Amino acid sequence: MTIGRSEVLHAARLAEIAVSDAELDTLVAQLGRIVAYVEQLGEVTDDSDAAGHVGGPAEVRLREDEVRPAVLLHPVADMAPAFAQGLFLVPRRGVMEEE
Repeated sequence: MTIGRSEVLHAARLAEIAVSDAELDTLVAQLGRIVAYVEQLGEVTDDSDAAGHVGGPAEVRLREDEVRPAVLLHPVADMAPAFAQGLFLVPRRGVMEEE
C-alpha cells in the first residue's frame, strides 16, 4: 500500500489538523515508511516466543504467585476524605439524589 498526498490530507481533515504544503511532503514520506514497516510485520512467523526462543510458552517455567503487602509512604486512610472498614466512602450521586 502506498500513501500519497490525498491520503495524508484526508487523514488530516479527519483529525482536524491543519497541514501546510511545506509539511505535506514530509508527512507523506514519514507515513509511507510507517506503512512499509507495518507491512513487514506480516512476514513474521509465529514459531518462536517474544525472546526469539523456539518452543513457545509451554516450556516457560513460571514462579509461584506470592502475595505480599504493598509498602506505602502514607496509609491509604490518610489519603482519602472518608474511609471506613477498608473502603473509600463517596457521596451518592445521580439516581439516588432527590431533586
